[in-house]
Amino acid sequence: MTDILHLSTFLRRPIFDQDGGDRIGRVQDLVARLGDDAHPPIVGAVIRIEGRNLFVPIRKIGGLAQGRMTFQGKRVDLRRFERRPGELLLAEDLLARHLINLVRGRLIIANEIEIAEVEGRWEVVGVDPGRRPFLRRVLGARMGRRLQAEAIVDFASIEPFVSHVPSARLRIPYRKLSRLHPAQIADLVEQASHEEGEEIIEAVGLDRELEADVFEELDTEHQLEFLQSRSDVEAARLLTRMEPDNAADLINEIDQERRLPILEGLPSHQQIKVRQLLSYNADTAGGLMNTDFVSVPDTASVADAIEAIRTSNVPAESLHAVFVIDADAKPIGSASLGSLVKARETELAISVARTQLSHVHPHWDLHRVARKMSDFNLTVVPVLDEEHGVMIGVITVDDLLEELLPQGWRKEFGMTAVEE
Repeated sequence: MTDILHLSTFLRRPIFDQDGGDRIGRVQDLVARLGDDAHPPIVGAVIRIEGRNLFVPIRKIGGLAQGRMTFQGKRVDLRRFERRPGELLLAEDLLARHLINLVRGRLIIANEIEIAEVEGRWEVVGVDPGRRPFLRRVLGARMGRRLQAEAIVDFASIEPFVSHVPSARLRIPYRKLSRLHPAQIADLVEQASHEEGEEIIEAVGLDRELEADVFEELDTEHQLEFLQSRSDVEAARLLTRMEPDNAADLINEIDQERRLPILEGLPSHQQIKVRQLLSYNADTAGGLMNTDFVSVPDTASVADAIEAIRTSNVPAESLHAVFVIDADAKPIGSASLGSLVKARETELAISVARTQLSHVHPHWDLHRVARKMSDFNLTVVPVLDEEHGVMIGVITVDDLLEELLPQGWRKEFGMTAVEE
């Protein structure tokens, strides 16, 4: 098993001459190089000698494996240390800071940085987010150099924040973040500092749809926080990609003087939907419903219904069923996606639909909606206009749960995105 060494073993400790007798300075930090390597190579150390921070390349350093650094060169370069692009100062940039664990979708706190010699090269191999390294740093306890592997988070699964690495000239990679669920990314944003959260939002902004999905998952406080730095045009562009019900909820929370300019910046079709939702109280079925759903006439075949799904702009995660409506735009059945896929394409969609259809009305309060969905075991329920009985929207069980659960329920039940 490779010995894994703690960064704290070397910090503020002396570096000796190559004979191992005289102390020539004190170790301030270790320097690694960011790039394509999963484990960044260590390129040298910052050494303080007579009040100056100097750089000593790794080829001139010995004794790392023994935990006692020695200078193996003939002379020290007396030029003051200046960080070069892509260089990472392990203590200054990483230690006791937030890092993103991209595998688990969590923020971790780097209470210790772990290094090891791999095939003759010293590398940053992991981070220990546990409490033991924190106590070791604070109390100065010597706890040995070998750690159990399960205590360490592999550095290959970690991404630092650019704000911590001012010369890195890198950005949090979108392709890595995009593997996480939007709710996980939102949790990261909420647990991060404002500056760190902006970095994450900027990274996912390469995909406007993902950016909108993440924004929908943020709590209201953070949504407003990140909208403050956006112009009305930029805010409208973001809200355009959000579900109409979520966009309406957010507009309701925006400062009064910004509401109309942002609303008028939405495309006409989106603006109509949002204005309709804004006409209802937020705590009613009308305020919660989503006006985007898939419906087909009662003459439609199964093939027609599947094609309607395929060509719909409704996000896949919001598609729970296809509603069959009569000539008066009243729903007479709902066909689950599974029942449509299993049926013959030539059959009528209504023949595989559930025809004993429950519904709610826009002015019902949310508890009444919850009772209806619970009593009939519904994952989605149509919302019918009270005057004409036409279908104007749908409510899904996940939207209802999110509304009924108390604010901050993730934190209350320990579902935090920060690991220590």
